[in-house]
Amino acid sequence: MKSLLENINLLKNSCKDCEPKIIETIENDLKLLMTKDGLKGLVGKKKFNKIKEDIILENEIEELQIELIKLQNWVYENKKRVMIIFEGRDTAGKSSAIKRFIEHLNPRRFRVVALPKPTEMEAGQFFFQRYFAQLPNPSEIVFFDRSWYNRAIIEPLLEFCTKKQHEQFMKDVPRVEKALVDDGIMIIKLWFEIDRKTQLERFEERLTDPLKYWKLSPVDEKIKNLWDEVTSYKEKMFETTHTAELPWVIVDGNDQKRARIEAIKYVLSTTPYDGKDESKVNLKYDKSIVKKYQQN
Repeated sequence: MKSLLENINLLKNSCKDCEPKIIETIENDLKLLMTKDGLKGLVGKKKFNKIKEDIILENEIEELQIELIKLQNWVYENKKRVMIIFEGRDTAGKSSAIKRFIEHLNPRRFRVVALPKPTEMEAGQFFFQRYFAQLPNPSEIVFFDRSWYNRAIIEPLLEFCTKKQHEQFMKDVPRVEKALVDDGIMIIKLWFEIDRKTQLERFEERLTDPLKYWKLSPVDEKIKNLWDEVTSYKEKMFETTHTAELPWVIVDGNDQKRARIEAIKYVLSTTPYDGKDESKVNLKYDKSIVKKYQQN
């Protein structure tokens, strides 16, 4: 690879009639292939255009992660409390998105909350009680990998709660969230959406990939066959819990890498952290991938 670059330099020096832009493009492409990700792509027998696209996206994520560090510092120094809710269809990429959000953050200044099935004691408590125990402290960001919105879709769908409990939750949650915001907590609600074909492909991948098999659960198997029912409950959730102050933000998760980038951009663009104006990366999110729910 080095000799190729040396030959490019010789070509630049000897070919006076060659188009400079063409040589520059070839040189830049070769430099991309010499990176760790470029070599990894070559070993994986990816096509060059795919390797190039992946490297460009990875570089963009790294620039955005620098901005996330600035955001975290702003939260810490100003004693802000930030809560980011990640909801969405199964296999839509919620957990993998959180992973890219937190990858380079100070682990002492954030938490990821992914609560298991409630214990017998928790099941007898005020529904929000176990979630309230996980709310962000001053100077902290908390990422919720699923949240109290389990009661909006999964629990009623699989009869883990009664119809009355579901209806009560739908009445309570807008008031609860407003009270939290009035108390100073910043809440961002993200919903990751994918199409049916992509979901089935990802379920199949989990079945065959030993590194992803752990993600499967008995609940997944049930939900997989309830696409339309999930859609119905999801729409009711949006209609009831979407407000101008606390909107639902829908992220198209069919392209996972792009979804992660645009979700990060949305969070950064809606937060007035210090140093934002000095960003070296475009913070405007793609509105064809990230959009606020529109009530009819």
